[in-house]
Amino acid sequence: MQKILMGFLLAIFFVTPVFADAPIVENGKEVGHAFKKGGKEVGHAFKEGGKEVGRAFKEGGKEVGHAFKEGGKEVGKEAKEVGKETGKEAKKEGRPVGEWFRDAGRKTGDAFRQMGRDIRKFFVGD
Repeated sequence: MQKILMGFLLAIFFVTPVFADAPIVENGKEVGHAFKKGGKEVGHAFKEGGKEVGRAFKEGGKEVGHAFKEGGKEVGKEAKEVGKETGKEAKKEGRPVGEWFRDAGRKTGDAFRQMGRDIRKFFVGD
């Protein structure tokens, strides 16, 4: 039974393309073959569809690029403002820190000078 069914399906498989390529007759004239004409129509549809998809991608790309550009400007402005504020705060905080280092340096220098005097006094005597 399986062999008969396979033979039948194989026969239909080989005969079907012949029917698909049957000539198209309009007003008594043969104007083409169904298989070829369908292929051309499908090819044309793919070509036009591809163009439309390409245009859509191009337009979408432009919109995305514009959005990135505008977003970049906004981020840049915000970063500039934050940088200014941070600089001002660092300057304010830097003054007391600088003063502390200056005072600590003076005190350290004074301590070393006094130690030098004490050492000289020890060896030279007073």
